[in-house]
Amino acid sequence: MIVLDDRYGYDIALEKLEKIKTSLTSKEIELIFMSDGEISEINAEFRDKDSATDVLSFPLEEMPNTPLGTIVISIDKVKQLADELGHSEDDELFLLFIHGLLHLLGYDHEEDTGEMREKEKQMIEDFGLPNSLIIRYD
Repeated sequence: MIVLDDRYGYDIALEKLEKIKTSLTSKEIELIFMSDGEISEINAEFRDKDSATDVLSFPLEEMPNTPLGTIVISIDKVKQLADELGHSEDDELFLLFIHGLLHLLGYDHEEDTGEMREKEKQMIEDFGLPNSLIIRYD
C-alpha cells in the first residue's frame, strides 16, 4: 500500500504506482508530493545541500510490520524534467518513484558497481517508461 501525502495538489491515479511498488515489495510506503521550496528545506536539513532536488528517499529500519520508508518527490521538478525531456509528467513521476523505491530497497548508484542502473533499466522496460536520468547519462 502507498500512503500518499499530496502537499502539492498533483492529481495522479495510484494504480500504476502500486503496481510498480508491488513488483518489488509488499511493504507499505509513504509518498509525499511537494514543491521545490519544501524539498529544498529537507535536502538542506538531511543532506547539507541547500537546493531543490527531484526525489529523496528515507528508509526505515527493517522491522516486522513497519513501512519500508518515505519517498519525497518535487512536483516542480517533475514538471520541469517532463517538459525538458519531452515526455509526460506522469511518466517522469513514475521514473522518480522507481528511483526512490530502489533507494529504499538499499540500492545506491553512488556506491554500487551498476546494480541500481541495471535494476532501474529493467523496471523502465517492464513498465514501458522513457529513460530516466540515471539511464540517460550512462
